Formats: sequence, structure tokens, C-alpha cells
Amino acid sequence: MSDISRIHLLHAAMVVALVICWFVLPVYHAGNLARIMVFAIYAMGYNLLFGYTGLLSLGHALFFGAGMYGLGLAMHLGGVFAGPGILAGLITALVVSGVVGFLALRTSGVAFMIVTLMFAQAGYLTVLLFGTYTRGDEGFVLPQATRALMGIDLSDAQNRYFAALILFGIVLFFIGWLVRTPFGRCLVAIRENEERARMLGYDITRHKLIAVILSGTISGLSGAAYCLLFGSAQAAFAAVPYSIFPLLYVLLGGMGTTIGPFVGTLFMFYLIDWSGGNMMVAGVVLVALALFAPTGILGEIRRRFTPWLP
Repeated sequence: MSDISRIHLLHAAMVVALVICWFVLPVYHAGNLARIMVFAIYAMGYNLLFGYTGLLSLGHALFFGAGMYGLGLAMHLGGVFAGPGILAGLITALVVSGVVGFLALRTSGVAFMIVTLMFAQAGYLTVLLFGTYTRGDEGFVLPQATRALMGIDLSDAQNRYFAALILFGIVLFFIGWLVRTPFGRCLVAIRENEERARMLGYDITRHKLIAVILSGTISGLSGAAYCLLFGSAQAAFAAVPYSIFPLLYVLLGGMGTTIGPFVGTLFMFYLIDWSGGNMMVAGVVLVALALFAPTGILGEIRRRFTPWLP
């Protein structure tokens, strides 16, 4: 069996396993898994920029929040239905990521990291400033009656779970395809040696900008999905800590792997849950990971046992 066939089989098996999980897991864990899949989409978007392109961003909460408030405000104030609301969230995230990418890519290294952090903080303050519309720290709730897509009530636990699964599967297969295209290979080349990639004739700035836009749009899709599926938009999701979480998810699961973001999200979610929200426990685990598994869970498995792992 070729490596590509193995990769397709692995991704399909993962989706099938998640389908089975709905029927065998207790209600509490099935509900958690729906959230985990949505946040894993966020982590996959982040991984495209950090894990594959090598650009460390601390501002992805801006994109998540753009998608969340793009959909939320369109439905809450504009009265649009869920379908156009998702489109509004995607367009908002795309425009914001395009502007941020165009400006932030004038810098590099630590400066890029700081600039993205500043943009994220500016986005969070904007949400608070326009509290008349966003309800500031309190946020707002979408009425249950509006959370339907093509006649399917997404406030229902089963419908919500499978909507999250379908979206997760689409993004998983898309990224699995993208990173094997010439564009995806060029992103990896930029990560490994930017100067050599430039000498080979690649337009580095254009590839980075597209990577920022794709990463931000996927992260915005996650934010829009969260708002629609769980029915609320809150300023906390646009705050700086939510720019750190996808970094932790990717580092735990394995940067530059297609399923690592899901594994890292799952691990981190339950680590925080079982520790009662004590981030010190998470910090100890991250230190141990840096010492004994520096490439993350999937990264170590790929390095030691299965080099074909995507």
C-alpha cells in the first residue's frame, strides 16, 4: 500500500471512529467531543501557518473572533439565517486575515509574533468598545429557533455533533490534500529554509500571505461554527489566551501533522477538565513534553515508528 493510500485510510478511519464515538460515549463526553472537533478545526488552521509554514502567530484569536462575531452579529442584529451567517463569518475572517497578513508580513521572526499579538489585542478591545452591539464581556446568545441549517436544528445534541464532525472531516481532508500539493510543499520548504526556497525562484511573500489568509479563514470558520452550534458569542474567545490555546494544541499533538491538532486538542481539553482548570498542571505537562517528546505526540510516533504519518 502506498503512503498516500495509507494517509487516506487513516483520515477515513478517524472520521469513522468519531461517528462510532457518538453511539458508545456517555452524553457528557459526546458533548465534549463536539466542542473538541470545533476547536480542532481552529488548531488545524493554526497548524497550517505554524506547523507547515513556520510562522509563529500569537494573534489567531482575532480570526476566531472575526468568524464568531461575523456570524453572530449577522444573525443577532442583521436577522439573517444560518447559511448566510456562516458566509458572513467566513468573509469577515478572510478580510481580517488578509489585512493582518499584508501588514504583519512586513516583519519577520519575533517582530511578526509581536505584531500579530497586538492585532489580536486590538480586536479584543474593539469588541469591548462596541459593546452596544457586541454586549462586551457579557456577549450574547443566539435564539434556539435561529440555529437551523437546511431545516436541521443545530441546537439538538446529535445534530450538533454530526454537524461538527462533517465540518471537521471536510477541513481534515482539505488540509491533507493541500499539504501534498506544490503549494503545500513550498510552505514546508519555507519553514525548513526560507532563503533556499527564495533562491529556487518561489515568491515567498505571496506564499506566506496565502498561508495567513487560509489559516485565518479556517480559524474563522471554527469561530463561526462554535457560535452557531453552541449558540453564543463572547469576548473571551477574542482575548489573548485563545491565541495561546491553538499553539498548545499543536505543540502537544505534533506540529506539521494533519491529525496532531485533534490529538493535542483532545489531550489539552481533558487535561484542563480533569485538573479543574488548573493551568499549572498543563504547564508541567508541557515542560515534560518539551523534554521527552519535543515534536509532540504524533510527531514522536512519526519519528520513531511510522515515517509515513501525515
